[in-house]
Amino acid sequence: MPIISGVIQYLNEVRSEMLKVTWPSRNQTVKMTIIVLIVSVIVGILIGGLDLLLTRFFGVLIKR
Repeated sequence: MPIISGVIQYLNEVRSEMLKVTWPSRNQTVKMTIIVLIVSVIVGILIGGLDLLLTRFFGVLIKR
């Protein structure tokens, strides 16, 4: 039975810690999600552009 009491104690501690969390409002969550999506698209475009440039650059070098 010590395993079961350990699990129960762990779950009680998890519940206690979750009650201390300050959750963001719906509005904050939506704003932050939009920011993450925009940053992800920008980073994706930058990485894609860099990949394209390097592919063409090394393609020219290899053909020489």
